[in-house]
Parts: sequence; C-alpha cells; structure tokens
Amino acid sequence: MEKIAQSYSDTPFMGAATARIGITDALLQLASRYADRHANADGLAATPVEGVVILREAAPSLLQYAISKPLVALVLQGGKRVTMGSHSYDFGAGESLLITMDVPTVSQITIASRAAPYYSLVMELDAAVIADLAGEMGGQPARLDQPVRVDQTESDVSEAALRLLKLLDRPSSLPVLGKQMVRELHFWLLCGQHRHAIRALGVTDSHTARIARAISILRANYTQAVSVERLAYAAGMSLSSFHAHFRSITTLTPLQFQKQLRLLEARRHMLSDGAAISQAAHCVGYESVSQFTREYTRMFGQPPARSIREMRLQAQSAMKREG
Repeated sequence: MEKIAQSYSDTPFMGAATARIGITDALLQLASRYADRHANADGLAATPVEGVVILREAAPSLLQYAISKPLVALVLQGGKRVTMGSHSYDFGAGESLLITMDVPTVSQITIASRAAPYYSLVMELDAAVIADLAGEMGGQPARLDQPVRVDQTESDVSEAALRLLKLLDRPSSLPVLGKQMVRELHFWLLCGQHRHAIRALGVTDSHTARIARAISILRANYTQAVSVERLAYAAGMSLSSFHAHFRSITTLTPLQFQKQLRLLEARRHMLSDGAAISQAAHCVGYESVSQFTREYTRMFGQPPARSIREMRLQAQSAMKREG
C-alpha cells in the first residue's frame, strides 16, 4: 500500500490526470481500510483527529435532513446528491462538497453497494484556523458566495488529505502532526478556487461570521424561545439587515431555522434513543404534540411513527446485507 500511496510522486513524467487518479486510489485504500474497521451503525468512522471523520455506506440511503456546519467532504467512492433550497448537486469520486455556512440540506447517497461502498473523508472547517492562516497569507477579499458548492477535488487538497490519512496508521504521530496536517488542509483550501468564501468564515466582521454568531446562539438554545432582537444584537446588525442577511445565507428565517433544529433533534431522539413521540416533542421544546406532528410531517413528508419505522427497517436491511 505504501508503494501505491507514493507512486504518484515517484514517476516524474506522469500526467496530471493519471497522478490525480493515483492519489484518489491511495486515499480510497487508506480510508476504506480505516472505515471498515471503525464505522458505527450509522456508517460514521470517527478518527483521532478532531473534526475529521470518514463516512461509509454499503447501500443507497433514504433522504437525510441536516443543518450542516461548514465542512469539506472529499468523495472517494460512490455517489451522493445534496439539495439546498432549489439547487441540487450530484457528485462522486474525485469531487468535493464544500459547505461554507450553517445551512439546511437534504442529502442522499445514490451510488453504494456491498461490493463498492460509498466512502468520503469529511473535515469541519475551523474558523479560528482560517483566521490565523488568512492573517499570515496577507490581504485578500472575503465575500459571501453560494454556501454549497461541488467541484473536482484540487490536487493540493488531495495530497494533504493523503498525508493526513497516513497518520492514522501511526497513532504516535498524531499528537505532533495531526493538527499540523489539518492546518495544511485549510491552507490549500484557502489557496483554491473558493478561497474567498472560505476566508469569510475567519473574518470577524464579515456578514458570514456575524450570522454564524447568531446561529451559534440558536444551536445552543434551540429548545427555548430566542428573540430576534437578541440574535440581531449578537450579529451587530439592525433588525432589518439581520433578517435580510440571515435569509440570504441560510434560505430560512431565524424562526424556521430553530424549528428545523428542533425537528432534527427530535428525530434523532426517536431513532437513536427510542424516545416516544410525545417525549421527543417535549424534549425539544414543543408544548403541543399535535403541532409537533404537523410540523414534523411537513418537513419530512411522513408522520413521526411511520418515518422512524421506515428508517429502522432500512437500517436493519442494510445490516443484513452487510452480514
């Protein structure tokens, strides 16, 4: 495997496309070996590197709803579709999903099988690392851009990701080199085609960072009523400006954003913790179970009981196929 991982740099006359394929193959071998050993029932393989996980799915999935944090996902095998608002993105091996803002997404793994599972390497974007790097790299514009994008994975990013994954086979190196490799990945992303949108995450006074401060309050207090005035104050904006920027970035109003957080958390309680519908509803701040049921059905397309039953049946089928 080491020979495969090094082959792209050992052949000086190798074409760029061939080199890219070599790197992707090496990434896939390292990621699949780790994920096959460590993935949990949800297909998530946590790594010792904070903010870095590997996803593995052996079959196409149901629709998955989330309010995603800023991240980059390098797809190594299989295919996926992600929808934000009216925009849908289909992508596969050799491509990357970049999310530069907390936004609601609906995703679905579209290409995966027991013989060829879906694998992707996911890293959360760290605003503090971005701010530090941006300061060292000098002044460049930071601007709000489409918060969800899909493109070919750039070679510098792939090579840095490969060096990071190699550390998983040498755990003693992680305390010394793990953060350094994560920092390097951020650096190459800041050098890439979406550098301006990524840079905005690290600029304290950018609209992206201001709205992010308000979103952090909503995430921490999603079960409680949070006034828009408090959110606008945290963002350092007038009420009208805050409403406009919040919606332009997230596609939702603050109230809709909080509602989705509540429903997603309630769904997690029912699916993972076995909570009853009424228990899950009250746990996330609903006083009326009937209101919770209506809003859950509106968001997920099915009432809670049927939705959870189908998700559990699919999970059981996937486990049987794996076995």
